[in-house]
Amino acid sequence: MYIPTIDFKLMVDSLPFLLSGIGYTLGISLAAFFFGNVLGIVMTVLNFVSFQPAKVFVRFYLSFLRGTPALVLLFLLYFGLPYQLNAVVAAIICFSLTSSAFIGEIYRGSIAGINEGQWDAAYALGNRFLPTMRYIVLPQALRISIPALSNVAMDLVKGTSLAAMITVPDIFQKAKIVGGRTFDYLSMYLLVALIYWILCIGIGHLQRRLEVYFQKKYT
Repeated sequence: MYIPTIDFKLMVDSLPFLLSGIGYTLGISLAAFFFGNVLGIVMTVLNFVSFQPAKVFVRFYLSFLRGTPALVLLFLLYFGLPYQLNAVVAAIICFSLTSSAFIGEIYRGSIAGINEGQWDAAYALGNRFLPTMRYIVLPQALRISIPALSNVAMDLVKGTSLAAMITVPDIFQKAKIVGGRTFDYLSMYLLVALIYWILCIGIGHLQRRLEVYFQKKYT
């Protein structure tokens, strides 16, 4: 009976080739996290305005994107459109949209947790809705949201592995190539798992640094 073994030499030899795809992994993750935050903030603001059609649109947007698998949306953007998007562009759009739905809910919950007296005080001083949101409420919501946002960032880094399904040469796609050439998928997938794990450890470390920074800044 064949017993699979881990080829550590192959893992070490293949590491530079896998890391050559890390630019795609991190680039797509950072772009999607940035645009996801922009869209998430827009959805959050629209959710607090009194214009009812905007609220209906936000509810539909959040519900649809939170309930749609990222892989389905990725295939829809890459294979389903009448024109061919660049694979990296399709991946960025996909992960920006999916992350924005979760980020929007994170910000909404964080804003709801802020004392209503701060809104009243801001309005009493003559501030309108948008300046109050931008300068008073959102900075505090950001501090509250850091742990949840770091989870979204980790999910994005791991989720970018789906981009390999549309030929993006990220670290997972590189692992598939080596595995297909050597028929040793066990070693390659273990190696790529370790790389993703290290990246997520880095995000966790950044989260703790940001928590300390905002704790000192706002207390």
